[in-house]
Amino acid sequence: MRFRDPISGTITIDVDPDRAYGVLCDPPRMAEFAEETVAADWLGGATRAAVGARFRGANRHGRRLWYTRCRVTDADPDRRRFAYEVATPFKVPICRWQYEVEDAPDGGCVVTETCWIRAPVWFIPFAILITGVLDRPGANKAHIATTLARLKAHLEAA
Repeated sequence: MRFRDPISGTITIDVDPDRAYGVLCDPPRMAEFAEETVAADWLGGATRAAVGARFRGANRHGRRLWYTRCRVTDADPDRRRFAYEVATPFKVPICRWQYEVEDAPDGGCVVTETCWIRAPVWFIPFAILITGVLDRPGANKAHIATTLARLKAHLEAA
């Protein structure tokens, strides 16, 4: 896996696709299932996913804590796609996250989570210093698997 390649994971969940989308497009709720994100709060009066809505993410790795600013780029319940771009508080681009929900052939749904790292090369040493993560693509791949497994357990248990 190269640094700029998309990082992705997919899982089948035995739940209505619209219900899965409803959770995926709610960043404060998704923080419950994420490995690194510990909280997300809507900004500027936003209360739900809509293109242009912004939220702040709080992230933790070990004892390190950092914040990001995120802007929703896709919030399409008909296509069941939710995506947002992440930047530092100083507006340095970091990545794009995208969630897609499709009907599963035998019922339920298939959820795909994808991340594209977009940090400029000059920022990578600072990102390592801030987060303590040396292998960001590998970490994101593992975090996606964890998030999807937790999401599946939650949705199927309800």
